[in-house]
Amino acid sequence: MVTVDRVQTGLRVERNVLKVLKGLAEYLDLSLGDLVEGIALHAFEGSAPFSSETIGKIEQLKAVYGLTLTAADAHRLTERPAP
Repeated sequence: MVTVDRVQTGLRVERNVLKVLKGLAEYLDLSLGDLVEGIALHAFEGSAPFSSETIGKIEQLKAVYGLTLTAADAHRLTERPAP
């Protein structure tokens, strides 16, 4: 085990992306923070963070929560104006 210092953050994430992440964290029995850390650490090394089984579960969760965004949409999203 590696001891780390964690900080609280006010991360803003698209609503359906967050729903899928929360569902996946629950499925994997991880906290949301642990899941995001794992994804980031794998990405930093250029490796895939998920097995084919987990990718299948992600596809199910995307369908349930209506997530249609893809990697091609990254960095091209805009927020709705506040009411």
